[in-house]
Amino acid sequence: MIAVTINFNSIVKLTDDQFYQLCRENPDVKFERNAKGEIIVMPPTGGETGNYNFEIATDFGIWNRQTKLGICFDSSTCFKLPSGANRSPDVSWIEKSRWEALTPEQKQKFPPIAPDFVLELMSPTDSLKDTQDKMQEYMNNQVKLGWLINRKTRRVEIYRQGQEIEVLESPTELSGEDVLPGFVLNLETLWQ
Repeated sequence: MIAVTINFNSIVKLTDDQFYQLCRENPDVKFERNAKGEIIVMPPTGGETGNYNFEIATDFGIWNRQTKLGICFDSSTCFKLPSGANRSPDVSWIEKSRWEALTPEQKQKFPPIAPDFVLELMSPTDSLKDTQDKMQEYMNNQVKLGWLINRKTRRVEIYRQGQEIEVLESPTELSGEDVLPGFVLNLETLWQ
């Protein structure tokens, strides 16, 4: 299965509340929306990708419980980015004071905030170009650090605000740098 993009703009432009309601009325379907307002229907992950996503998210959760520096989110969380896009990274993190500045209603729906950190783990059916475009979209919306992990090619692309993309071949670990102080993600199990 691949993601499908549907353009309803000539018929109807969904408001934020209508898009939220569409997602709530169809809980078995994962939707995203790009900055042009096009709806993207995301396929479910397979077993391997789902397991790796869980393991990676667990590492982030343990680190975050220890440091108490922010809030972690899984792939089912949809963020309303400043560009108007609604995106759901596989793993994301927001610094605590930024999250606490949101109202209870903003936290309840699709939070209108760009995460400080995002991670995308490519599924076998993901398009590299589409995922790279999504990573660039995150950077254009003020995400500070992003990791695009491609298990098939054993490559990691590191996106940093205002810098060139760094490409690593078969790294054994990734550092959270100053965005995620003290966090190190061990990648050895991903390459097996």
